[in-house]
Amino acid sequence: MRKGFVERKTRETAIALGIDLDGRGRFQGSCPIAFLGHMLEAFCCHGLFDIDLRAAGDADVDPHHLVEDCGLVLGQAFSRALGDRSGIARAASFLMPMDEALAEVAVDLSGRPFFVFRGRLGGAALGNFAPTLAVDFLVALSRGLEATLHAAVRRGRSDHHKLEALFKALARALAAASRVEPRREGEIPSSKGAL
Repeated sequence: MRKGFVERKTRETAIALGIDLDGRGRFQGSCPIAFLGHMLEAFCCHGLFDIDLRAAGDADVDPHHLVEDCGLVLGQAFSRALGDRSGIARAASFLMPMDEALAEVAVDLSGRPFFVFRGRLGGAALGNFAPTLAVDFLVALSRGLEATLHAAVRRGRSDHHKLEALFKALARALAAASRVEPRREGEIPSSKGAL
């Protein structure tokens, strides 16, 4: 069973997140940042991950702390679910359109956190979620997951559409990279024999 659970409590946030990598695409739980919850629901649906999230924090001060910590905890739980990463495909990319928007994500579950973003975000807030917070989320996700992650918004007018395309592309790329590759016969996916 490829499942992971992480709980993180600070003076700013309290987050508990469980993930099943081989789920049916179900998101449940609570998040005081409605747009982030909407993106995580799309992430689950398109990656076929099951996530149970309980998140609370100082979103009334600024949503940054909660968004960043949710990314970190999701990455850590995903990493725990992968275990030693033996037998997985390891790397994948996906290009996702959403109406006028187009986003791309490439991921390598290499054990080396690195993040690159290209694109324009920064229109009006989506509820209490500033579009640029998505970058903070992805930086923290990369760190918690210990993965190289390149994300790009190639085009688009609506920040909502840009971000939804981005989260869906992320889900599809992670689903492909984390899938079990039977031909690996359980070996670590590296010519060095270690990640």
